[in-house]
Amino acid sequence: MEFLQKVVDLGAFVLLPIIIFLFGLVLRTKPGTAFRAGLTVGIGFIGINVIIQLLSSSLGPAAQAMVQRFGSNLSVIDVGWPAAAAISFGTSVGALAIPIGLGVNIILLIFGLTKTLNVDLWNLWHAAFTGSLVFMMTNDFGLGVLTTLVHTILILVLSDLTAPHVEKYFGYPKIAFPHATATPYYLFAIPLEKLFNSIPGFRNLKADPEAIQNRLGVFGETAVLGLILGVMIGILAGYDLKGVSQLGVQTAAVMMLLPRMVSILMEGLLPISEAASELVKSKFPHRDVYIGMDAALAVGHPAVIASSLLLIPITLGLAVLIPGNTVLPFADLATIPFMICLMVPIFRGNVIRIVLAGTIAIGVGLMIATYAAPMITAAAKTVGFQFPDGASGISSLVDGAVPTTALFLFAGKYGYIAVGLIGLLTLAMAFYIKNRDKKLVASQGNE
Repeated sequence: MEFLQKVVDLGAFVLLPIIIFLFGLVLRTKPGTAFRAGLTVGIGFIGINVIIQLLSSSLGPAAQAMVQRFGSNLSVIDVGWPAAAAISFGTSVGALAIPIGLGVNIILLIFGLTKTLNVDLWNLWHAAFTGSLVFMMTNDFGLGVLTTLVHTILILVLSDLTAPHVEKYFGYPKIAFPHATATPYYLFAIPLEKLFNSIPGFRNLKADPEAIQNRLGVFGETAVLGLILGVMIGILAGYDLKGVSQLGVQTAAVMMLLPRMVSILMEGLLPISEAASELVKSKFPHRDVYIGMDAALAVGHPAVIASSLLLIPITLGLAVLIPGNTVLPFADLATIPFMICLMVPIFRGNVIRIVLAGTIAIGVGLMIATYAAPMITAAAKTVGFQFPDGASGISSLVDGAVPTTALFLFAGKYGYIAVGLIGLLTLAMAFYIKNRDKKLVASQGNE
């Protein structure tokens, strides 16, 4: 446990390059190439997080000012994903998430029940999160471990489902996102896309970044759009001219710099992805492999960032207006891109559809986060988390508001049978995907 905690404490930007380097060696990549790839991935990951921290540090005070301006007595504070991750890995159940994740991934790969080789081990904190909450709720260690295991399987299966969309829309070949915040919203978007397509007039409305830029000219360009959205948020926060202009330029910088940081990370991943594909083709001629990476690779897309900025004031408005909600969105406002990034391929970048779907998802999510708050608070107390002043409890939009959190908490109430049933259904989905892909390969071979 102590060793695993030390590994986790290295942080994603150290752990990920080490994993990429070791993985490159296993794939028989030259040591120099593997080292360079790992270091480049680490640099890209740091760059992405620096930009996200810039977004968080600029939007956090603006969000707080908006809440104070419009009035709210919400007492459960959104402490953000870094705190949620630390709390998750800090419990006795959460400490097992990485070995469980590795073991499950290897077994599913051997039996062909996943194509995703997850190198983003640090983000297994999402599975640790649900396992820890179920443990806090039931005081059953075994049930918490089973929840972590089943959630890990679900993440890999959803990663396989979303990978073709990631390749087609974002242009990342053989890359998948086994990210437990992003993947559930892919399933959320599919029925909404059918609904939107059934509405006359609305279904023909074009609102992707290219269409917006064609209509608005220079005002539709990525950086300029960021400037406009930042200014809007600053005005809603009641900032003076200096504050409004600074927030506008900061959001413009985020819109321009984030995609460039992602491209650096992808530069490091490319040789590893190619080596993995070659190895799998030599050993298993009819099988593909996806490199499982953080969904941060998708958050730099203009449609993701533009929609996220629009959703920030909407999220705060929902928090104040929804009856029964006790959660004050704060630290995780900057991570809204992770909640919507896999909706974007389904809606083909249509900002209006993404914002509407995001509004529904976050509205439901706030109620989930309110429900989960007592368990998150209890887990935080066990690891000695320092609570914010005036907070009666803590919660998080990532992962406290995610549908899978509600799924596992409700299942946890009914014990091993309910959680096990989710696991069996998930494995059945994996078998379905495997057989479907076999038939597809066979049909292509007969053409």
